[in-house]
Amino acid sequence: MPLAPVHRHLLEMTGRSFLCACDPCALRFQDVVDGKFRLIPRDARTVPGFCMTDAHWEGLALPINPAFFFHNSASGRVVAMYPSPAGAMESLLPLANWKSLVSENPELASMASDVESLLVHRVETAREYFIAPIDRRYELVGLIRTHWRGSPGGETVWREIAKFFAGLREQAGVNGGVAEVNHA
Repeated sequence: MPLAPVHRHLLEMTGRSFLCACDPCALRFQDVVDGKFRLIPRDARTVPGFCMTDAHWEGLALPINPAFFFHNSASGRVVAMYPSPAGAMESLLPLANWKSLVSENPELASMASDVESLLVHRVETAREYFIAPIDRRYELVGLIRTHWRGSPGGETVWREIAKFFAGLREQAGVNGGVAEVNHA
């Protein structure tokens, strides 16, 4: 039976790869603790009133302004990643500022390990923060890999990034916080 264009994803924990699944199959993994697979949530939500100053952001020392942070249960730490034309890049810098960020934004402590991330959008004047499923952040990475041209990326990639975040805002706000994954 073929999958519908809108369907669920599972994270295979050992190899950290994604698997597509129909809703009935995916829901079998929803409450499994310490299983081989984790159900990736559908919902993306904005974090209204998120507190992050420019100085705090600069203290994270990331080379690019869209970035994502998630708790990796295998390593027992928060990982910072950012999209690049070469794919998702992990920041090897220590995240000493993460604890203070969580203390100022307690909603971060409720993110599901491995399958949810803080997605930060600080391109130009944008200051947006989303708690989003892991597959959304890799969607952004794929978009950048596909559309990046030359050193500054080109107009197309920045237009696509703007569309991605506009869509994320719309899904998080207009659809009651549900962000569907749609494959053509």
